[in-house]
Amino acid sequence: MTIADRWLLPDGMDEVLPPQASRMEELRRALLDLYHCWGYDQVMPPPVEFLDSLLTGTGTDLDLQTFKLTDQMTGRMMGVSADVTPQVARMDAHSLRRQGPVRLCYCTNVLRAKADQFQGGRSPVQVGVELFGHAGLEADLEILRLALASLETAGAAEIHLALGHIGIYRSLVEAAGLDTEQERALFDALALKSPGELAARVEESVRDPGLAAMFLALGDLHGGLEVLEAAREAFEEAPQPVGAALEQLRALVDGVIAEYPGVEPYFDLAELRGYQYHTGMMFAAYVPHYGQALAKGGRYDDTGRAFGRARPATGFSMDLKLLATLSPGEPEPDGIWAPAEGEGLAEALQALRQRGERVVQALPGQRTGPAEHRCDRRLERIDGRWEPRFLETPQDRA
Repeated sequence: MTIADRWLLPDGMDEVLPPQASRMEELRRALLDLYHCWGYDQVMPPPVEFLDSLLTGTGTDLDLQTFKLTDQMTGRMMGVSADVTPQVARMDAHSLRRQGPVRLCYCTNVLRAKADQFQGGRSPVQVGVELFGHAGLEADLEILRLALASLETAGAAEIHLALGHIGIYRSLVEAAGLDTEQERALFDALALKSPGELAARVEESVRDPGLAAMFLALGDLHGGLEVLEAAREAFEEAPQPVGAALEQLRALVDGVIAEYPGVEPYFDLAELRGYQYHTGMMFAAYVPHYGQALAKGGRYDDTGRAFGRARPATGFSMDLKLLATLSPGEPEPDGIWAPAEGEGLAEALQALRQRGERVVQALPGQRTGPAEHRCDRRLERIDGRWEPRFLETPQDRA
């Protein structure tokens, strides 16, 4: 191994340096304070759990993203957390067992076996909220509003909100009586966004002409508010849950726009990401110049069933690393440069730091000065007192 190789990091792993680390910490505090104001209690999941608990109810997608290892104490397989949401669902169902709605929030590192275009890097800092115990539209609307408030706190502008509802596809599949293989083939065709492939799979699997037409329409139903009107016509003869899902989407977007009129809504009724996981509305929030969603979430009822307590659940998550890039640039100098020694200096430094000031004390023989250490003031002794003085000239900053 060469010296250069010693500096290499695994693909998808990154280190966070100043000033980005400080920006992330400020944003973490701001978001957790925001969630506190909305009534969400913070939890801290463990970084590793037994695999049969960690992957319960999440499907194969998360399984492929999970690093696995053997517990040397028990011989059981463990997994490193790749997504906090299932862990928080376990906490609600098993550890807390509270009655009524439960609001929880978190901010913690996760580790993923591979990166993809939707999830970004392999070592995100996942921050998010989960609301358990309420199956109504009001809970979903609260989650949407809090996601948008989170993005505004991070400095996001020109937010585009993509909405879908997994119940539409599920209801059509059930009505068509598709087996697992047929359902998978249709799922793959919709994911490819290929009209020709979708038409071929529908012709193979769906015998009812009306339902076949609905499956074909599903692939074209994406766009602005006009999509909901087109969907009502296309699914006029669909099972009742399809109409209910469309009404939910309309009520959600109306509620969001009433509070956030600048948000641009977008609908994709064939969006099936998280199909094995979500049970109702799904959403993702985007801003210009970012190729991946800044926030993703939706409803995932009954995840706690495996822990003995099925509960309605809805929530969202974000990558703190990605959010922190919304406010780029160097931070303004905000420190006080202090000399290495002086009479009464220790007491003066202690008093300033107790007031919350950022004080950088020079070390003997140090060649760098205030500018290199992000200081805009210098501590000087004036009339027997140590006083900070703003730096105004290049000589002051040297």
